[in-house]
Amino acid sequence: MSLVLDSSATLAWIYDEETTPAIRALFDRVADEGAVVPALWRLEVANSLTVAVRRERIDVEFRRAALADLALLDISADQHTDSQAWAETLHLANRFRLTLYDAAYLELARRRQLPLATLDQELHTAAQAIGTQVFGVA
Repeated sequence: MSLVLDSSATLAWIYDEETTPAIRALFDRVADEGAVVPALWRLEVANSLTVAVRRERIDVEFRRAALADLALLDISADQHTDSQAWAETLHLANRFRLTLYDAAYLELARRRQLPLATLDQELHTAAQAIGTQVFGVA
């Protein structure tokens, strides 16, 4: 696995109007080397796309196609995210005033010693503060 991929970077790849050269390069890297995500990533991505359907930003077919495209990539869900929730993840959330969801990405990147790909500025700042490399998309 090459990096930890968060939902903000994932969604920027899905929506053409949010895709940048850095996001394209990120997903080229994911296609070549894979990525790891916390166990909640699939729920976060699917929920965001479901909200977009409800708000009529996208239709159900777009959501289906986006999820099918993501399923083709070598993205592995970390099996230890849950066991860290009440310990290191909670500590990181408190320390940096992050949601537990965002802190789960940070905890995973730190534990696996992998760079973190995110567009979330607070998460980017927290990663830098603990010496975790941030993939250049923020």
